[in-house]
Amino acid sequence: MPQYKQFPLPDTAEGLTEAEILTWHVKPGDTVTVNQIIVEIETAKAAVELPCPWAGVVTELHAEPGQTVEVGVPIITIDTDPGGAAAPVAPAPAAAEANGTSSGKIGEEMPGGRIATLVGYGPKSGTAKRRARKDTAAPAAVAAPTPVVAPEPVAAPAVPAQAPGGYVPLAKPPVRKLAKDLGVDLYALTGSGPDGVITREDVESAVAAPTPVAAPSYVDNGSRERRVPIKGVRKATAQAMVDSAFTAPHVTEFLTVDVTPMMELRARLKNHPEFRGVKLTPLAFCAKAVVLATRRTPDVNATWDSAANEIVYKDYVHLGIAAATPRGLVVPKVRDADRMSLKELAIALDELAAVARDGKTAPADMMNGTITITNVGVFGVDTGTPILNPGESAILALGAIRDMPWVVDGEIKIRKICQLALSFDHRVVDGQQGSQFLADVGALLADPGFAMTY
Repeated sequence: MPQYKQFPLPDTAEGLTEAEILTWHVKPGDTVTVNQIIVEIETAKAAVELPCPWAGVVTELHAEPGQTVEVGVPIITIDTDPGGAAAPVAPAPAAAEANGTSSGKIGEEMPGGRIATLVGYGPKSGTAKRRARKDTAAPAAVAAPTPVVAPEPVAAPAVPAQAPGGYVPLAKPPVRKLAKDLGVDLYALTGSGPDGVITREDVESAVAAPTPVAAPSYVDNGSRERRVPIKGVRKATAQAMVDSAFTAPHVTEFLTVDVTPMMELRARLKNHPEFRGVKLTPLAFCAKAVVLATRRTPDVNATWDSAANEIVYKDYVHLGIAAATPRGLVVPKVRDADRMSLKELAIALDELAAVARDGKTAPADMMNGTITITNVGVFGVDTGTPILNPGESAILALGAIRDMPWVVDGEIKIRKICQLALSFDHRVVDGQQGSQFLADVGALLADPGFAMTY
């Protein structure tokens, strides 16, 4: 007899309340195995792939690509006994506890107060808590002691009408977002990429083609304007910036630096065998200068804890790098950046940027930063007044490097000039400390040999 189980959308990051379905990797009728990736979702922080907790046959998809689903709401139904044979029975809770094993379902409290989490991620300790819900009808319970037996197979797949056979177009999150913004129906396209993957060029060609495309996803009120729902990364970023701006008293200081020696060192190192193949950017030098300067001014690397009425000083640097991606602004972290050499930092920054551009930065990689750099110089911008990331006490803006007249030994010469801007939380960092830190970063960029004194 078929045994149907429903998989609810899990909390993939601390405090997640909802996520958008990006791509289904399965369709009704497909056979799945435990830990097989079945769907890609977009949270407020990143695109995340979800594994299947059971083996069986997919009978129904409860959400379409582009649909936003609340945590705890079922997104897929799986028949765990499609052949009608008796499925292996998990040990009863009492027996499992006696054997030292666990049979808890995802989100269900298990013996010892543990809570079952995603397959492959392991259990976490704590008391099960019910998430606050919006005023909507609650979904059917999915954590019953025994599988729910449906009177007859569920056959109607919840996929778009223009997707016969449960077909879901293959496209990366940035391409999917571009298509959504431009009003292009991915189901009407044929991908030119490997394995039929729809590329950015495919979407842009559809826009340029005279053939009609699907209606835009925004609401058209008949005038020359458009409305786009606030969700995902944009929604999370907006809330974080508002919280930061109205919580921490911001102060911003500026410094103009002659970075000609740094650029000359960069040119020499690029020809050095040890740096061959390494993408050595001015950002890497700035990152190294920041982590060195925190040694002399640890306050910029501290956190204001209002709940405990304490300032938390950290003996490590998790360096955040603000990155503009097709999904919006994200700030992934380079863990223990203070322990890295210049070469290691350069490699880490390059890898971090590549993952962020693909929208694959994991939520955990964007949490618990200690200080941040935002590189506005890549856009040709000289400087700005950056807003702190919540939980941090300082953020440095690295401006564009330009050829400008500069006085050297009483003579005007053309030098490589850059502007720095440091915003800091005045509750934690006094003016003297912020000025000292900014001066140290500038000194290290103006004369990299100064690092020998640290």
